[in-house]
Amino acid sequence: MNADTDADTARADPGLFGPQSVTWQLHSDPIMWIAGVRALYLQALHPRVVRGFIENSDFRKDAWGRLMRTAAFVGTLTYDTTEAAEQTAARVRRVHSRLKGTDPLTGERYGVDEPELLLWVHCAEVDSYLQVARRSGFRLSDAQADRYLDEQRESARLIGLDPAEVPGSAASLAAYFEQARPDLAVGSDAHDLDAFLRRPPISPAFAPARDLLWRRVAQLAYNALPPYAHELYGRSAPGPERVTLQLIAVGNLLRCVPARLRWRLPPGHIVRAMARLGPGARPAPYKLRSQEAILDGPGRAQRSDGGDSTRWRNPG
Repeated sequence: MNADTDADTARADPGLFGPQSVTWQLHSDPIMWIAGVRALYLQALHPRVVRGFIENSDFRKDAWGRLMRTAAFVGTLTYDTTEAAEQTAARVRRVHSRLKGTDPLTGERYGVDEPELLLWVHCAEVDSYLQVARRSGFRLSDAQADRYLDEQRESARLIGLDPAEVPGSAASLAAYFEQARPDLAVGSDAHDLDAFLRRPPISPAFAPARDLLWRRVAQLAYNALPPYAHELYGRSAPGPERVTLQLIAVGNLLRCVPARLRWRLPPGHIVRAMARLGPGARPAPYKLRSQEAILDGPGRAQRSDGGDSTRWRNPG
């Protein structure tokens, strides 16, 4: 095989998931920015996870950079070549293998890559992506939601987990959250992260934009948490029906921004994926709707789990 053939093969590589996957379509939706913040709130409910994050992160000095690096990592795993995804994940695993945290209660030193902690981070992330998207009006059948969670076992493998130990359906994810709840608590670390997310330090020139826009983003992400999370944080939130309406309104507003414009914003993985694979790789909601009749059996209720066995009807 010559160099030109190798280059052609790399350009044609659909990556870990490919354009026919639920992951490819779901991760292209702009509501993922709200979902990502919701994931941070949920992840911070695990005392060891949030302690390891605070001890090893520069988020207080570079909040936007931290968010962009996370978005770039997810974008690489979703839209880049298989080789790029594997290499990026290997670098992250190497970094995590050297990081330690200090248990806030016992003072024990532990590795931030302990499987229990990685599993909580993964489940909080995929649950947030799935719940926020569905409640905002992104149509997914139950079968497609299960397919998404099954696909995301590949992402779990890349961060160092055994895919067989990772929930691959809405039912198994709900069971995992129920089992994990006794380990959750909100201490000073989680309260610090909450305060930071609501009002991150920023240049005075951008303070008005933060107060006008970011505060609303953070509040909506917080509101979208399951009720037990609100109880742990000690801050109330509107009722679930009102929050769902807020998510639908914000989702519709964000989707009014032309996709070609949104996709060219950093990190730009979708544009590069389309250049590699051709225009047929363009994410589009209708592609999932056309699969729905095949994936979902007759008579299945369009419901999903909110991380606490609360059921949400799929809008639309």
